[in-house]
Amino acid sequence: MYLNYGVHWLLNFLVKGGNANGFVLIRALEPTEGRALMSKRRATSENRNLCSGPGKLTQALGIDWAFNGRDFFQIEEARLLPRAQQVIIETDRRVGITKSADLDWRFLMSGSNFVSIPKRKTRLSGN
Repeated sequence: MYLNYGVHWLLNFLVKGGNANGFVLIRALEPTEGRALMSKRRATSENRNLCSGPGKLTQALGIDWAFNGRDFFQIEEARLLPRAQQVIIETDRRVGITKSADLDWRFLMSGSNFVSIPKRKTRLSGN
């Protein structure tokens, strides 16, 4: 967790091992359970807008400073649900940044309606 621009808490998974350490910012998810509570927290009933961005996602899930430093898999209420069907993962340029914006470091489920910004159909020059 970290506070972005003093406004939104953002959910990250720390990745350790191999030759480098880093983190993965969780930018969006498809809500499957708890939509009524998410709608209340986000003040919207539009399913697509509940978690379609990193700030929206943490607001919908009720994630704030109290989760900072906690192990996601040790939180009793937290769980990842398996998908019933196989998915195709695509890469795209990063969103909302200027440094290394040309890198394909954004991963999204192909055809998902729940991402904040759909995959771009064109590439930057040189890619």
